Amino acid sequence: MISGILNIYKEKGYTSHDVVAKLRGIVGQKKIGHTGTLDPDAEGVLPVCLGRATKVCDLLTDKDKTYEAVLLLGRTTDTQDVTGQVLSERPLISDGRAITPEAAGACVMSFEGEYDQVPPMYSALKVNGKKLYELAREGKTVERKSRKVSIRKIRIISIDLPRIRMEVECSKGTYIRTLCHDIGEKLGCGGCMESLLRTRVGGFVLADSRKLDGVEERVRSGRLNEILIPTDRVFDRMREVKICETYDRLAHNGSPVEFRGTDAGTAGVEGPAFEENEKVRLYDSRGIFVGVYRYEPAGKRFRPEKMFYDPDQPDK
Repeated sequence: MISGILNIYKEKGYTSHDVVAKLRGIVGQKKIGHTGTLDPDAEGVLPVCLGRATKVCDLLTDKDKTYEAVLLLGRTTDTQDVTGQVLSERPLISDGRAITPEAAGACVMSFEGEYDQVPPMYSALKVNGKKLYELAREGKTVERKSRKVSIRKIRIISIDLPRIRMEVECSKGTYIRTLCHDIGEKLGCGGCMESLLRTRVGGFVLADSRKLDGVEERVRSGRLNEILIPTDRVFDRMREVKICETYDRLAHNGSPVEFRGTDAGTAGVEGPAFEENEKVRLYDSRGIFVGVYRYEPAGKRFRPEKMFYDPDQPDK
């Protein structure tokens, strides 16, 4: 079984589910999962986890993301993007005055920080077991609770009214379509999203992403490992702990491992003492990633949090 993460460039026209289905055929295994839905018309970074790496799908979904979006002012739609049915078209006027690029830019920047966002009807969120977009297609609208989202940073790339191109860094669960809609409503002329490109998910960036046909070519030539990202890369901010051979079997079986400094426990561990509940990346004596462990000072040991050990993984 192949384990690791592929940084996929999702192209227009594909759903995230389509990408997973195609990769299953390309790679030849079923255990594959994506890390967060992108609308069919959106493009960009979509980390896809294979094999044992599927255990980190939820963790990657929780990561902050960066998008490049084009906001089209003066139009509202039922999907909050240009693919939907037009609900209104209004001139770029606010309080009886024409909206200037300066006023539009100031309004966009006012959304930096936290704000309460109401998820759109055309989304995959479920209400009473049914996805919102399924209800929307039936012509139904249901009440949705607002959720606090965090717009970490907005950078305006260009303003050429009625369009504003911007880069948005945001927390998980943020709908850029809805952000565009809300900016338009605050300006008083309405707005919707014209295009969306996801440029970053956590540490996965657009420049390193690969299209499906490129992945297929690597598989055919037996070079998939050249672009397959090791699972432990996700945890690279955690300190690394390497155990000696005496403790390999315990770790491989998911048992706690004692910490004895540079003695028989975790040879080669240097630096300040471990904090209570500090998470670390634990490797066996051969340098193979075993899993994420948490330090317990009372017992002076590391206890497994999430196991990734693959007995078939070759030595480093």
